[in-house]
Amino acid sequence: MTSSTKLTRTLVDVAMGRSPADLVIRGGKWVSVQSGEIIPNTDVAMVQGRIAFVGRDAGHTIGKKTKVIEAKGKYLVPGLLDAHMHVESGMVTVTEFVRAVAVRGTTGMFIDPHEIANIFGLKGVKLMVDEAQKQPIHVWVQMPSCVPSAPGFETPGSSIGPKEVTEAMQWKGIIGLGEMMNFPGVVMSDRKMLDEMSATHAAGKVIGGHYASPDLGLPFHGYVAGGAEDDHEGTRLDDAIARVRQGMKAMLRYGSAWFDVAAQVKAITERKMDSRRFILCTDDSHAETLAVEGHMDRVLRHAISEGLNPMTAIQMMTINTAEHFGLTKEMGMIAPGRWGDVVLVDDLMNFKAEMVIAKGQVIAEKGEWQVKLPAVKYPKWVTNSVHLKRKLTAEDFVLRTRADDGAEIEAHVIGVIENQAPTRHLRMKVKAVSGEVKADLKRDLAKIALVERHRATGKVTVGLISGFGFTRKCAIGSTVAHDSHHMIVVGTDDESMAIAANELAKCGGGQIVVMDGKVIGLVDLQIAGLMSNERADVVAKKAATVLDGFKICGSELNNPNMQLSLMALVVIPELRISDKGLVDVNQFDFVPVLED
Repeated sequence: MTSSTKLTRTLVDVAMGRSPADLVIRGGKWVSVQSGEIIPNTDVAMVQGRIAFVGRDAGHTIGKKTKVIEAKGKYLVPGLLDAHMHVESGMVTVTEFVRAVAVRGTTGMFIDPHEIANIFGLKGVKLMVDEAQKQPIHVWVQMPSCVPSAPGFETPGSSIGPKEVTEAMQWKGIIGLGEMMNFPGVVMSDRKMLDEMSATHAAGKVIGGHYASPDLGLPFHGYVAGGAEDDHEGTRLDDAIARVRQGMKAMLRYGSAWFDVAAQVKAITERKMDSRRFILCTDDSHAETLAVEGHMDRVLRHAISEGLNPMTAIQMMTINTAEHFGLTKEMGMIAPGRWGDVVLVDDLMNFKAEMVIAKGQVIAEKGEWQVKLPAVKYPKWVTNSVHLKRKLTAEDFVLRTRADDGAEIEAHVIGVIENQAPTRHLRMKVKAVSGEVKADLKRDLAKIALVERHRATGKVTVGLISGFGFTRKCAIGSTVAHDSHHMIVVGTDDESMAIAANELAKCGGGQIVVMDGKVIGLVDLQIAGLMSNERADVVAKKAATVLDGFKICGSELNNPNMQLSLMALVVIPELRISDKGLVDVNQFDFVPVLED
């Protein structure tokens, strides 16, 4: 008898009352996402981590050793699933991310570790997959597709291609291909991109999408024809409608800095489109958001506040997600044969997990963990990832010009858009002063520099940026710089920028704020320069010093550190900086910082 047959027999025997259940929940309100009903006075019986019986009375499944939980009329909600996210954005490890979110009702995550992949390649992905497999909840991994995100426009620490994708598709825990960010490559039938997608199709797995252009004409149609099955980059109502009509799943994200649910959810609430093709996700959640506001529970509350019926919102982060990844036989609903992932809550409108059951065991109650999490040790190559050729000086951050002293020059400037991933391509007049262009506080014009940190080349690329609103002489640095994750520094003072870069190198990476020559904010992230193995609440307190530092420097943006982290993401319009120069993403070409 196979192990599958043995499990099936056990489930049948428990359902029939011939064998006792391991755990029984009694007297709950069953949120049946598969039928769209809320059914009172429901019992749920579980055995070997799976659900065996759901019905009016599970008394026949209770034995002497059965753990019985009295729901007392609480709602029984399927465990919440995050369909697309990057653990690294939380600045914590997989284990610590799970510690932060599972107590809030998240029992499944679909993670794309392309951040660590850009630094360490396939071995970095394997590190994440191995840790994911040890968790008390379900953590599926999407194999990164675009490392680098745009070949020829940036230099990552490592690279991934069709060979690596084909290998990873055979690993346990790999659910599909991560977001296909190189949409121009797909549209132009780039062989590498198409081969990666073909390898995913051959393995029968899902291709994640990432079409960051507002152009819904032929390029969009070409991208969809390439095989991407979902997309989280929509920001407008028309984006959601177009994706769903073309057969994709529209993933509406509500992370720490990307607020894309409100505009797109109107496709359901106002345009009355079928919600089954819509999914809710976070994409990027900062440690402070996780510790203070929540994870998918936060997304659920927000979606309901934007007019979604609670049942519909829950479906969009349970059964819709499971169906998308081909996992409805495993999760996404409370039904026999599925994993025993159930969240007990008092109020669906103001969702707050009272008890969380995952894989058939109570893992959290009233926000407190009831089981142990795995202890993970990290090799030295992971904790030693910031490599500078030499100590940097203020001279490295000078923006030089050949224009005559006092001459006006047209500059290409990155324009920050609050709460959105895209930037604006601004054109501003700047003045040459003794052979250089300086920051201008009055015009909200700061410098941005990308410092190469993987191969110790010593290269520093300097540009201009507007939108952070700095009012003081300061600098803010980060080794979290999607997607190649070099070191990125913004500032209004060259000396402060040098101090920020050097201090980050000393601590192994992270985010830092320097003002008047002193460090006033720091979160150290020694694991790949992206993550800490400290708890999320500890990391959140450190990260809060960085956010406070932004405010002291004059910035009033919401989560400006996450905005900063995307300034080198050369696949999202309009203007970005890389180690190779300033990139016009709309044209996919380099432009000079100064037209001098």
